[in-house]
Amino acid sequence: MRDVGVHLERVPKATLRAHIVERLRSAILAGDIPPGAPLVETALSERFDVSRGPLREALRQLIEEGLVVTVPYTGTRVAELSVEDVHEIYSLRTVLETFAFEQVWLRRDDRFRAELKRRNEALIATIDAGEDRASILAELEFHGLVYEASGHKLLQRAWHGLRGRLQLYWAAHHRAHGRRGPKRDSHDSYIRAAFGPDIEAMKAEIADHMRRGMETTDRFLRSIPTSSGKPRRGDNS
Repeated sequence: MRDVGVHLERVPKATLRAHIVERLRSAILAGDIPPGAPLVETALSERFDVSRGPLREALRQLIEEGLVVTVPYTGTRVAELSVEDVHEIYSLRTVLETFAFEQVWLRRDDRFRAELKRRNEALIATIDAGEDRASILAELEFHGLVYEASGHKLLQRAWHGLRGRLQLYWAAHHRAHGRRGPKRDSHDSYIRAAFGPDIEAMKAEIADHMRRGMETTDRFLRSIPTSSGKPRRGDNS
Protein backbone atom coordinates (compact mmCIF):
# COMPACT_ATOMS: atom_id res chain seq x y z
CA MET A 1 0.00 0.00 0.00
CA ARG A 2 1.23 3.46 -0.88
CA ASP A 3 2.17 5.67 2.07
CA VAL A 4 -0.17 8.67 2.06
CA GLY A 5 0.96 9.99 5.41
CA VAL A 6 2.07 13.59 5.83
CA HIS A 7 5.78 14.09 5.24
CA LEU A 8 7.33 16.15 8.03
CA GLU A 9 10.36 18.10 6.89
CA ARG A 10 13.31 18.53 9.21
CA VAL A 11 13.68 21.88 10.88
CA PRO A 12 16.20 23.92 8.84
CA LYS A 13 19.59 24.16 10.52
CA ALA A 14 19.53 27.96 10.47
CA THR A 15 16.11 28.01 12.15
CA LEU A 16 17.31 25.59 14.83
CA ARG A 17 20.38 27.74 15.49
CA ALA A 18 18.23 30.88 15.76
CA HIS A 19 15.93 29.09 18.22
CA ILE A 20 18.88 28.08 20.41
CA VAL A 21 20.32 31.60 20.24
CA GLU A 22 17.03 33.13 21.36
CA ARG A 23 16.59 30.72 24.28
CA LEU A 24 20.18 31.18 25.46
CA ARG A 25 20.01 34.97 25.06
CA SER A 26 16.77 35.13 27.05
CA ALA A 27 18.20 32.96 29.84
CA ILE A 28 21.34 35.12 30.03
CA LEU A 29 19.48 38.43 30.11
CA ALA A 30 16.98 37.15 32.67
CA GLY A 31 19.86 36.07 34.90
CA ASP A 32 18.79 32.39 34.74
CA ILE A 33 22.30 31.69 33.45
CA PRO A 34 24.33 34.12 35.57
CA PRO A 35 27.34 36.19 34.45
CA GLY A 36 30.50 34.10 34.45
CA ALA A 37 28.64 30.78 34.33
CA PRO A 38 30.33 28.11 32.17
CA LEU A 39 28.51 26.98 29.03
CA VAL A 40 29.33 23.28 28.63
CA GLU A 41 28.41 21.87 25.23
CA THR A 42 27.40 18.42 26.50
CA ALA A 43 25.05 19.87 29.11
CA LEU A 44 23.57 22.40 26.69
CA SER A 45 23.03 19.85 23.92
CA GLU A 46 21.08 17.67 26.39
CA ARG A 47 19.11 20.67 27.68
CA PHE A 48 18.04 21.76 24.19
CA ASP A 49 17.97 18.20 22.78
CA VAL A 50 20.12 19.23 19.81
CA SER A 51 23.38 18.12 18.25
CA ARG A 52 26.57 20.03 18.89
CA GLY A 53 26.74 21.48 15.36
CA PRO A 54 23.89 24.04 15.62
CA LEU A 55 24.73 24.58 19.29
CA ARG A 56 28.29 25.63 18.42
CA GLU A 57 26.97 27.95 15.71
CA ALA A 58 24.58 29.51 18.24
CA LEU A 59 27.42 30.03 20.72
CA ARG A 60 29.55 31.63 18.01
CA GLN A 61 26.76 34.11 17.30
CA LEU A 62 26.44 34.98 20.98
CA ILE A 63 30.22 35.47 21.16
CA GLU A 64 29.97 37.92 18.25
CA GLU A 65 27.16 39.73 20.08
CA GLY A 66 29.30 40.07 23.20
CA LEU A 67 27.01 38.04 25.46
CA VAL A 68 29.37 35.06 25.63
CA VAL A 69 33.17 34.91 25.82
CA THR A 70 35.76 32.19 25.29
CA VAL A 71 38.55 32.21 27.87
CA PRO A 72 41.79 30.36 26.98
CA TYR A 73 42.31 27.19 29.06
CA THR A 74 38.98 27.82 30.77
CA GLY A 75 36.21 27.44 28.19
CA THR A 76 33.12 29.31 27.10
CA ARG A 77 31.29 31.43 29.65
CA VAL A 78 28.57 34.02 29.94
CA ALA A 79 30.22 37.43 29.74
CA GLU A 80 30.56 39.42 32.93
CA LEU A 81 29.94 43.14 32.99
CA SER A 82 32.70 44.95 34.84
CA VAL A 83 32.67 48.45 36.26
CA GLU A 84 35.12 49.42 33.51
CA ASP A 85 32.70 48.02 30.91
CA VAL A 86 29.92 50.24 32.22
CA HIS A 87 32.09 53.36 32.07
CA GLU A 88 33.35 52.50 28.58
CA ILE A 89 29.81 51.91 27.32
CA TYR A 90 28.70 55.21 28.87
CA SER A 91 31.53 57.26 27.39
CA LEU A 92 31.33 55.67 23.93
CA ARG A 93 27.54 55.83 23.70
CA THR A 94 27.55 59.48 24.71
CA VAL A 95 29.95 60.31 21.88
CA LEU A 96 28.22 58.09 19.30
CA GLU A 97 24.68 59.25 20.04
CA THR A 98 25.73 62.91 20.12
CA PHE A 99 27.42 62.48 16.74
CA ALA A 100 24.36 60.67 15.35
CA PHE A 101 22.08 63.58 16.31
CA GLU A 102 24.53 66.04 14.78
CA GLN A 103 24.18 64.13 11.51
CA VAL A 104 20.37 64.18 11.48
CA TRP A 105 19.58 67.44 13.28
CA LEU A 106 18.82 69.53 10.21
CA ARG A 107 17.07 66.61 8.51
CA ARG A 108 14.56 65.77 11.25
CA ASP A 109 11.11 65.70 9.72
CA ASP A 110 7.60 64.57 10.62
CA ARG A 111 8.42 60.97 9.73
CA PHE A 112 11.42 60.93 12.09
CA ARG A 113 9.38 62.42 14.93
CA ALA A 114 6.45 60.06 14.35
CA GLU A 115 8.74 57.03 14.28
CA LEU A 116 10.57 58.03 17.46
CA LYS A 117 7.22 58.48 19.19
CA ARG A 118 5.96 55.13 17.86
CA ARG A 119 9.05 53.31 19.11
CA ASN A 120 8.70 54.89 22.54
CA GLU A 121 5.06 53.77 22.68
CA ALA A 122 6.15 50.25 21.75
CA LEU A 123 8.71 50.36 24.57
CA ILE A 124 6.10 51.54 27.06
CA ALA A 125 3.79 48.69 25.99
CA THR A 126 6.49 46.11 26.87
CA ILE A 127 7.09 47.82 30.22
CA ASP A 128 3.37 47.76 31.05
CA ALA A 129 3.28 44.07 30.13
CA GLY A 130 6.24 43.35 32.43
CA GLU A 131 8.21 41.85 29.55
CA ASP A 132 11.80 42.62 30.47
CA ARG A 133 13.46 40.89 27.50
CA ALA A 134 11.07 42.58 25.06
CA SER A 135 11.67 45.95 26.72
CA ILE A 136 15.43 45.60 26.17
CA LEU A 137 14.89 44.94 22.47
CA ALA A 138 12.38 47.81 22.25
CA GLU A 139 14.83 50.19 23.92
CA LEU A 140 17.52 49.14 21.44
CA GLU A 141 15.08 49.94 18.62
CA PHE A 142 14.23 53.30 20.19
CA HIS A 143 17.84 54.45 20.47
CA GLY A 144 18.72 52.83 17.14
CA LEU A 145 16.49 55.17 15.13
CA VAL A 146 18.91 58.10 15.10
CA TYR A 147 21.70 55.80 13.89
CA GLU A 148 19.48 54.44 11.12
CA ALA A 149 18.43 57.95 10.10
CA SER A 150 22.03 59.18 10.01
CA GLY A 151 22.86 57.14 6.92
CA HIS A 152 26.43 56.90 8.29
CA LYS A 153 27.57 53.32 7.68
CA LEU A 154 30.57 53.28 10.02
CA LEU A 155 28.48 54.83 12.77
CA GLN A 156 25.79 52.20 12.23
CA ARG A 157 28.44 49.48 12.39
CA ALA A 158 29.74 50.85 15.69
CA TRP A 159 26.19 50.91 17.09
CA HIS A 160 25.63 47.31 15.97
CA GLY A 161 28.83 46.26 17.73
CA LEU A 162 27.58 47.76 20.99
CA ARG A 163 24.18 46.07 20.99
CA GLY A 164 25.25 42.85 22.73
CA ARG A 165 27.02 44.62 25.56
CA LEU A 166 24.12 47.03 25.88
CA GLN A 167 21.76 44.12 26.40
CA LEU A 168 23.90 42.96 29.34
CA TYR A 169 24.13 46.55 30.57
CA TRP A 170 20.37 47.12 30.51
CA ALA A 171 19.61 43.74 32.07
CA ALA A 172 21.95 44.64 34.95
CA HIS A 173 20.45 48.14 35.07
CA HIS A 174 16.93 46.74 35.41
CA ARG A 175 18.04 44.35 38.17
CA ALA A 176 19.72 47.31 39.89
CA HIS A 177 16.35 49.06 39.96
CA GLY A 178 14.53 45.85 40.90
CA ARG A 179 12.05 46.15 38.06
CA ARG A 180 11.11 44.59 34.72
CA GLY A 181 12.24 47.18 32.21
CA PRO A 182 13.03 50.92 32.40
CA LYS A 183 10.71 53.52 33.93
CA ARG A 184 7.73 54.45 31.75
CA ASP A 185 8.78 58.09 31.60
CA SER A 186 12.52 57.48 31.26
CA HIS A 187 12.60 58.84 27.71
CA ASP A 188 10.17 61.76 28.03
CA SER A 189 12.83 64.45 28.37
CA TYR A 190 14.89 62.73 25.65
CA ILE A 191 11.97 62.97 23.20
CA ARG A 192 11.28 66.60 24.12
CA ALA A 193 14.89 67.49 23.38
CA ALA A 194 14.90 65.43 20.16
CA PHE A 195 11.81 67.31 18.96
CA GLY A 196 13.10 70.71 20.12
CA PRO A 197 15.04 73.47 18.33
CA ASP A 198 18.27 73.43 20.37
CA ILE A 199 20.91 70.83 19.56
CA GLU A 200 22.94 71.86 22.63
CA ALA A 201 19.96 70.92 24.79
CA MET A 202 19.87 67.55 23.01
CA LYS A 203 23.56 66.98 23.70
CA ALA A 204 23.07 67.84 27.37
CA GLU A 205 20.11 65.46 27.58
CA ILE A 206 22.10 62.62 26.02
CA ALA A 207 24.94 63.12 28.52
CA ASP A 208 22.52 63.26 31.46
CA HIS A 209 20.47 60.31 30.21
CA MET A 210 23.57 58.13 29.93
CA ARG A 211 25.03 59.33 33.23
CA ARG A 212 21.92 58.44 35.24
CA GLY A 213 21.90 54.88 33.96
CA MET A 214 25.65 54.48 34.36
CA GLU A 215 25.70 55.61 37.99
CA THR A 216 22.92 53.25 39.05
CA THR A 217 24.45 50.27 37.25
CA ASP A 218 27.90 51.13 38.61
CA ARG A 219 26.58 50.99 42.19
CA PHE A 220 24.77 47.72 41.49
CA LEU A 221 27.84 46.02 40.01
CA ARG A 222 30.08 47.15 42.85
CA SER A 223 27.67 45.56 45.33
CA ILE A 224 27.97 42.03 43.91
CA PRO A 225 31.03 39.77 43.55
CA THR A 226 32.30 38.31 40.30
CA SER A 227 31.90 34.61 39.53
CA SER A 228 35.28 34.08 41.28
CA GLY A 229 33.95 35.69 44.44
CA LYS A 230 36.29 38.66 44.16
CA PRO A 231 35.23 42.33 44.02
CA ARG A 232 34.73 43.71 40.55
CA ARG A 233 37.54 45.54 38.83
CA GLY A 234 37.31 49.25 39.43
CA ASP A 235 35.92 48.88 42.94
CA ASN A 236 38.14 51.06 45.14
CA SER A 237 36.30 50.30 48.34
